[in-house]
Amino acid sequence: MVGQVKALFAAICFLQNNEEAMAQKQISMEQLKQILQLKSDGVGIREIARRIGISRNSVRKYLDRLDGDDTEQNDSKQLAEAAYNSASFKRDILRQEQLMKHLLFAKKELSQTGVTRQLLWQEYIVEYPDGYSYSQFCYHVQQYLKHADRAMHMEYEPGDIMMIDFAGDKQRYVDPATGEVISCEVFVGILPFSGLIFCHAVSTQQSPDFIECINAMLRFYGSVPATLLCDNLKTAVVRPDRFEPHFTDLCYQLSEHYHTSFSATRPYSPRDKAMVESAVRFVYTHVYAPLRKQTFTSIEELNTAMKGQLLLLNNKPYKHTPYSRWYYFQQQEQQALRPLPTEPFSSKKVVTLTVQRNYHVQLSEDHLYFSVPYQFVGKKVKVMYDKRVVEVYANHERIALHIRKLPHKVYTTQAEHMPPNHAHMLEVKGWKKDELLAKAKQLGTAIHQAAVLILANNFYVEQNYKACFGLLMLDKKFGTNRLEAACTRALTGTRVNYTMIKNILERGLDKQPLQPDLFSTPEHANIRGAEHYQ
Repeated sequence: MVGQVKALFAAICFLQNNEEAMAQKQISMEQLKQILQLKSDGVGIREIARRIGISRNSVRKYLDRLDGDDTEQNDSKQLAEAAYNSASFKRDILRQEQLMKHLLFAKKELSQTGVTRQLLWQEYIVEYPDGYSYSQFCYHVQQYLKHADRAMHMEYEPGDIMMIDFAGDKQRYVDPATGEVISCEVFVGILPFSGLIFCHAVSTQQSPDFIECINAMLRFYGSVPATLLCDNLKTAVVRPDRFEPHFTDLCYQLSEHYHTSFSATRPYSPRDKAMVESAVRFVYTHVYAPLRKQTFTSIEELNTAMKGQLLLLNNKPYKHTPYSRWYYFQQQEQQALRPLPTEPFSSKKVVTLTVQRNYHVQLSEDHLYFSVPYQFVGKKVKVMYDKRVVEVYANHERIALHIRKLPHKVYTTQAEHMPPNHAHMLEVKGWKKDELLAKAKQLGTAIHQAAVLILANNFYVEQNYKACFGLLMLDKKFGTNRLEAACTRALTGTRVNYTMIKNILERGLDKQPLQPDLFSTPEHANIRGAEHYQ
């Protein structure tokens, strides 16, 4: 139904706007009177046609219809009756309507395999024997197809969209070492509102060069639009679609870094990016052409020369105005654009990994491990990383962010990623020696003495801290009084450790009275001390 309405609208526009195609379109009353006046003055048909601006056949046709009437004897109503309501004119109008009806059918049929204009005319003349000749039919078909495909004028908001594309024609430079002529791609961008144009030469259309182009373009504009509209480039679009194109990971990375979004034109719809197509033609005329006789020995030298020509183009006033592209950009569009990030975009490597049982993912290239929330153990996640950061995504949502520095410790773990019992163990590492001893002293004298011995008991400092922390945690399970009694009993031995105190508590030995020391020598006045032998 929509297609039929569009076709009918095109047919109406065709009838209204194509005087050449429809010779039967009625002329104005003023022109009718001029024809009669010139005829009465003895002016020939050829000269009447030239002066009035219509064809000789039309002059003859209206003179035949009026049949010698003049403006003095006939008023406008009578002239109109004779000129426009004659049988021949009505017949011409009927032929027009028949032709339009057939053209609506012909436009669709021409796309069918094997269907020609000759065949369509034969069908037309069988249905309408009094119709147009083949040559006239072909002319009207051509004009109808030309006018039926109407283009919509697009209005653009400042800072809303930036169109990008690669030019079809390449630039070239010469390798001074070998003399080889090397072709290179030219990337073109435009802000449709102001018309400000950018171009940049790169070696290929592949991802590294595409990144270079985007970074260079946004530095040139000094800001970022809301949307980047591109053609269906392989670098940008994985699967083209009229409504939901699928973009590459690179485009999603660029979107996130620059806080913008990518959009793609509809397949086989060049008018969606008509402005950048026009910008490419401007680049051909104002950049390519002036440099065509120069020889460049590097792509950097070529880009420098192109920037000089681009500056002239953007400062050139629009036709019939004193204002240039730069003027409209600076005065009306620049403030509507978003600010640039502090650093240019750098591509990230993307890998899909399975979260290990220890809630870490491993980057195999340097054997480093980075934590993710423990709830994702066993699940597939997407890891994006570069030299600075590591990002982990699940279901298009970032679940972990780490700073990546080389050389780096093997495991990078964030406390919020750990399950509750592991997070509790992490608290041990947060204790300092003085804090552990102060806590032990608050609980009891024997507990403090046991803590001092435990902290000095092992060559592995971290293990000593864990043991001392474990000693303090026994207070929560068995109570302070029992822990103090257990430490008192343990201090009577030759050495003290966490396991010994824990065993005393679990076996209830802390509740039993201490046995007298039968092997120690009691103190009395007859025992000589060390000072006796000095």
